[in-house]
Amino acid sequence: MLKVQAQDIHLADGAADKQAAIRLVAGQMADAGLVAAGYVDGMLRREQQTSTYLGNGIAIPHGTTDTRDQVQQTGVRVVHFANGVDWGNGQVAHVVIGIAAQSDEHLGILRQLTHVLGDESLAPKLKACRDAGELAALLNGGQVAQPLLFGQETLLLDFPARDRVSLQAAAAGLLHNAGALETAALAGLISQTPVHLGHGLWSLSWAQGVKRTAVALVRPAQALSQDGTPVRGLLLFAAKDAQHKPVLDCLLTLLDKQQQDKLWTADGAALVKLLSEPELDGVAKVFTVTNPHGLHARPSAVLVKAVKEFNSQIWVSNLDGDGKPVNAKSLMKVVSLGVRHGHRLAFTAQGSDAEAALSHIGQLIADGLGEGSAA
Repeated sequence: MLKVQAQDIHLADGAADKQAAIRLVAGQMADAGLVAAGYVDGMLRREQQTSTYLGNGIAIPHGTTDTRDQVQQTGVRVVHFANGVDWGNGQVAHVVIGIAAQSDEHLGILRQLTHVLGDESLAPKLKACRDAGELAALLNGGQVAQPLLFGQETLLLDFPARDRVSLQAAAAGLLHNAGALETAALAGLISQTPVHLGHGLWSLSWAQGVKRTAVALVRPAQALSQDGTPVRGLLLFAAKDAQHKPVLDCLLTLLDKQQQDKLWTADGAALVKLLSEPELDGVAKVFTVTNPHGLHARPSAVLVKAVKEFNSQIWVSNLDGDGKPVNAKSLMKVVSLGVRHGHRLAFTAQGSDAEAALSHIGQLIADGLGEGSAA
């Protein structure tokens, strides 16, 4: 996978407009032997078609498919603008990444950037950065928060607990052993009183001495009671940031649908899926991406723009990737799927115009998402 090196980065004060910023980046790419001088024309045309601003102060200008023959070597060049550049629609870019790709090698760096974009705490760091080495580390994910720790290693099913406190201690021990909790946090955590969410499900949130955000679930081997209230399981949320919120959202959906009993019958793998992937209801269809270079920024933007035209909630998952559904109206989420040529995308739409939405999306994908039906 492509990675940004310190020598790939140029530090600047500002630019008159985004066209000037793109020309500066293109010049850096040409000087490095990545592209021919005419590649800049494709970059400017691409920007006229669709904004390449991704969010968190990052823009990724790149050429059109008809200028791919002017790419001499796959690579990137980065310009950091201390004063920012107006990218339109109230968006200000401080980091402009010019991408030259002969095939689909650039999808790796795009996917890495979506992880950086997903960490809101990095936006001010990117803006204030004045060191090329530090900026390279940020863009490569060196300072991105560790992902949520929630899996079978943080589950303990059929635990021979004597009471609710035993469940708390077991949950805390799971997260401590997994490296998510400091030892000093254990005593205070175990002394806290969890919240009863109903039907024997208890929940406890903790923020002291948390080294990374994690979720643990412990179920007793036999149903217990605490002061006459049933105890069938306990969820522990150790929160350093907001990465546990999707699990909480899935839990609240289960409770709202009166489906909490699934928590008591599911095995480990099913529990993780139940609490980390939204249960999708609605119209579902699968489409195969035929674009030779997959869903890079341009076709991804075309897809997201089309999806946003519909009122329905629409999710998409890459069946040839991790299979997890994401919001199809988020450019960052769609790019993060890492879709390559031949990958199958599963769409689920829920709403009054769901059928129309999927019909339109299917036709767009068949037509090459703006890159021509020959794709």
